[in-house]
Amino acid sequence: MAGDDVADALAAMGPRLRAAREHRGATLTGVGCATGISPSTLSRIETGRRKPTLEVVLQLAKEYGVSLDELAGTAPVSPAPEPRASAVRRFGDEKAVLPLTRYVGGLHAHKHVLPAVQDPPARPRQVSHDGWEWLCVLYGRLWLALGGQDLVLSSGDVAEFDTRTPHGVANAGLGGPVEYLIMFGPQGERLRPRTSPTPGPAPGPWPWPWPESDSGAR
Repeated sequence: MAGDDVADALAAMGPRLRAAREHRGATLTGVGCATGISPSTLSRIETGRRKPTLEVVLQLAKEYGVSLDELAGTAPVSPAPEPRASAVRRFGDEKAVLPLTRYVGGLHAHKHVLPAVQDPPARPRQVSHDGWEWLCVLYGRLWLALGGQDLVLSSGDVAEFDTRTPHGVANAGLGGPVEYLIMFGPQGERLRPRTSPTPGPAPGPWPWPWPESDSGAR
């Protein structure tokens, strides 16, 4: 690889490592425990504030089950296999994540399931990072805390946003789970609508007294 190619590969390594980790449904803390690399170091690598060493890249490639070519962006993209039940990642009583794509880099998709709750939840914990996210609720009601705004999304509702905006989600429906799809572009990749939207009915009232603001997501 030429010097410019190496620099480009290193610049894209962080988002690809983050995509590989999220594809596995793993957390920074979990990867840190498995590899001995501190979560803060992993976070700096994923956000481009630190270049990974070869030793670290080899460790993470093994942990995520990906090749060095995939992390460097030089591997050909292969068709995604049919999702398997065994691929579901579970996080205690919090959520289950089913990866729907296996390649690293570019747009990738997950299906998330949040379990039923019996009491109104606390405001979701928010995170921020590079990228762009498209979210669609399949079943139930989802509380999306986006910056200083709060939205309750129902089945069929869609939101998209810059993930540098602090964001978090929680189940907003008492007594039942919520299922939703996520399309995420770690380097800011976005979906490209090719048809004009058809006007639909105005949204209904909020299911609960909270939240009060409903602007900012599309």
